[in-house]
Amino acid sequence: MKRILVGALGALALTATAAIAEYPEKEIQGIIQWGAGGSTDTVMRSVTPHAEEALGGTVVMQNMTGAVGAIALNHVAGSAADGYTLLMGAENPMLYKIMGLGDKDYGEFIPISILARGTPILVANPDAPFNDYAEMIAHIKENPGEVKFGSTGPGGLPSVINAMIGAVEGELDVTSVPYDGDGPALTGLQGGAIDVMPAVLGAAIEGIRAGNMKPLAVMDVAANEQLPDAPYVTQFNEAYSTYLPWGPFFGVFVPKGTPDDVVAKLADAYAAGAQHPDFVQLMNDRGFTLMGISGEEADAFLTKWQQGTAWLLQDAGLTKASPEEFGIARPGE
Repeated sequence: MKRILVGALGALALTATAAIAEYPEKEIQGIIQWGAGGSTDTVMRSVTPHAEEALGGTVVMQNMTGAVGAIALNHVAGSAADGYTLLMGAENPMLYKIMGLGDKDYGEFIPISILARGTPILVANPDAPFNDYAEMIAHIKENPGEVKFGSTGPGGLPSVINAMIGAVEGELDVTSVPYDGDGPALTGLQGGAIDVMPAVLGAAIEGIRAGNMKPLAVMDVAANEQLPDAPYVTQFNEAYSTYLPWGPFFGVFVPKGTPDDVVAKLADAYAAGAQHPDFVQLMNDRGFTLMGISGEEADAFLTKWQQGTAWLLQDAGLTKASPEEFGIARPGE
């Protein structure tokens, strides 16, 4: 009897191991948080075919929009934790709780890969009376209320960067001019309607190269390969390192509880996809910084990103709920 039981258990273990080894046995669903043609959609549809080759399976991608990405997140969070439903998203869920948009974030998930992040940059109209970050700060202090900054609403990149500047430099007296997106804002900048715009590098780089706007500072801790001559902000004030590197990011996630072996297979596949020359070229052309991180490194990045962003927005009076309510610590605490 004992021998039969041991044999049965051994057979069961072999069956379970074989099932994991055969993953994926069917199509995987990739749920993209945003609509067709947007940045998240472009990134995911560019990297996934290369990940499929490494995985030996098929990922069928579907755009699921609505509620600033929360519909897609909730859909995947409620799916089976078996590796057959992936969430392909951006940074927005990390702000859902404090902005009153939902009660879940990436804490419900395991990061398969944080693929890349956008790099913020401060750009100015070519005729602005300052040529770098330090000159801009000095001019603002000498001319309160005169400098016009573009904005795109609470939670957007400009609002976070403006809050970051305020946290590091103290309150600055500038005039905020609202726009419906960074595209119209950058058009307004080039036309002289505003003086300064915080933007993602990919959206501004062609205008910079054409001489239609000038870079004041890359909001990062090192020079950017796409604009190697542009100064980076910690050259002017090291205090920014508390919050940087920062930027909108793109990642692939699965619900917590997904088997470790499946997570490892997916992570390896997307790591390979992120290194494919075609994907690397796309990211470089769009001014994104490649990351390709998973596991503890990805968790640490997400934690720092959420802490810094949530408290910057809280201190700027732009949140609907305090980060404290959700156990989000201040940076450095």
